[in-house]
Amino acid sequence: MKPNSPVSLNNVMDLLLDAICVVDVQGHFVFVSAACERIFGYTPEEMIGKPMIDFVFHEDRPRTLQAAAEIVAGHPQPHFENRYVRKDGQIVHVMWSARWSETDQVRVAVARDVTQRKRADSMQAALYAISEAAHWAEDLVTLFQQIHQIIGGLLPAANFFVSLYDEDKAALSFPYLVDEHDSSHMEPATTALIEEIIRGGQILLLTPDAKGHSLNWLGVPLNAKKGVIGALVVKNYHAEARYTLEDVELLQFVANQVAPVIERKQMEAWLQHIARHDPLTGLPNRELFHDRLQTALRCAERLRTPLALLYLDLDKFKQVNDVFGHQVGDLLLQEVAHRLRQCVRESDTIGRVGGDEFLVLLNGVSPPECAEVVAEKIRVALDRPFDLAGHTVHAPPSIGIALYPEHSNDYTQLIRHADEAMYEAKRNGGNRFQVSTLPSSQK
Repeated sequence: MKPNSPVSLNNVMDLLLDAICVVDVQGHFVFVSAACERIFGYTPEEMIGKPMIDFVFHEDRPRTLQAAAEIVAGHPQPHFENRYVRKDGQIVHVMWSARWSETDQVRVAVARDVTQRKRADSMQAALYAISEAAHWAEDLVTLFQQIHQIIGGLLPAANFFVSLYDEDKAALSFPYLVDEHDSSHMEPATTALIEEIIRGGQILLLTPDAKGHSLNWLGVPLNAKKGVIGALVVKNYHAEARYTLEDVELLQFVANQVAPVIERKQMEAWLQHIARHDPLTGLPNRELFHDRLQTALRCAERLRTPLALLYLDLDKFKQVNDVFGHQVGDLLLQEVAHRLRQCVRESDTIGRVGGDEFLVLLNGVSPPECAEVVAEKIRVALDRPFDLAGHTVHAPPSIGIALYPEHSNDYTQLIRHADEAMYEAKRNGGNRFQVSTLPSSQK
């Protein structure tokens, strides 16, 4: 270019890889260079005269308006970053260098597309964050909360949920669900989509179309060593911002890192469960029951509330094993556990403490006679015949009752009193309950 030669400034700006934008005091574009079409997908004619904020991704609009106000107030923004929605629905990350021209009453800004850089940085940061979350999260729900935050830094994820598949029960669960419109339940249509993902192990991307279909939905499988264990799903109610193939890659990247962590934590939870639960009935074992009883006694003492302990066993359990075999005996114990659960509240605790012996902790029973009502309810339930593997089995219970504070404030003594009362019921013919009648000197 020769010095002082006439050159079109617009032509020069149109050759720049970065975009030049000029916005008036009302926030409307008054000039955009040709590079805007490459970055935003709109021609200059489609942008000029339109409000700048209309092109900004909805989640970034409040802070974008705040930055614009600061620029107008005379505080330049040399490295402001936000997200825009391209004409094709893709999200583009833009870094702005902007200042206010008091003379012309306009904001002048240079825009650079940093989407690829942000994507690379975000994936690296996500990898580190997932590793940290896997190490420090105490349980799966805490882990999912942190994963939600991580995904939110990669793509639109205001609506996010995790679905896990239990192969043994052939059932889906939703341990984490965040939806800006409704987080109380999972729609049947969504459940069907997740089942499709898990069944086929394939990614499912749904975007708005010209036929009026407005669902903007992306789900990816959680692939672990034992197969597909669930799915990660994001949903966007803003149809103009569509999930893209790049978003698919990002979410699948996260899923691939998270799936082994979920599988490991599920295994840890299972090991902790079997260490403190009876493997046959799934009830708390002796150790866990004693822990809960001690905790309940401390709480009852602090709140001055009563509680009751029921000790029971089955009057004819040995005959069942001798006549029908141990397989039927195991089925009987499982069914007994099931019926016991139906007789008490969720706040109560049932434990299997050995053989055909069970303990039932009743919290807050007032008056104490309520314990007798529950005991009778249990007796009636277990006195009904059991249909097990083609055999009709009858195994009524003998039940002993001990009360706090009447009989003891020590958990071992309370168990002993209930045990003695149970044997007293058995000596009196069984199929009945007995409240502890130990002398006061033994209480």
